[in-house]
Amino acid sequence: MILDQKVTIQAPIDKVWAFVNDMAAISTCVPGVESFEKVDDDNYLGALKVKVGPISVTLNGKVVVVERDSENYRSRMDVQAAEKRLNSAVSAHATLTAVSRSATETELQIHTESSILGKLGEFGQAVMRKKADQIVEEFAKNMAKAINAG
Repeated sequence: MILDQKVTIQAPIDKVWAFVNDMAAISTCVPGVESFEKVDDDNYLGALKVKVGPISVTLNGKVVVVERDSENYRSRMDVQAAEKRLNSAVSAHATLTAVSRSATETELQIHTESSILGKLGEFGQAVMRKKADQIVEEFAKNMAKAINAG
């Protein structure tokens, strides 16, 4: 499944870019994150609780930052997570690109290619897209608050 999402953050691009590169700060903005642990500068472990359709699941996994391109304001990461109870797994490759729209406004473009296997994969793309859009929308609101508060 391929998802392309855009959100506008009311902050200058340098502030947004600095925040995007602070994975601990980013993790506090993602709805449902229950735990987040830094292994090293590029590797992180965590758990995400999310309700999909009629069920709630906790995905445990890892995030690996594979690219930080400060010149082009682009970051790429790989995510691998599993939910043992439902024998499900999620694999995703995400690219975040920050684009300056004005001195005080930045657009964050998120391109994700994901595979969802097992019971979670049975929900279909429409359900998964809707859930992903909800998560990104809430993430953007939380991120804007955090950037502007800091």
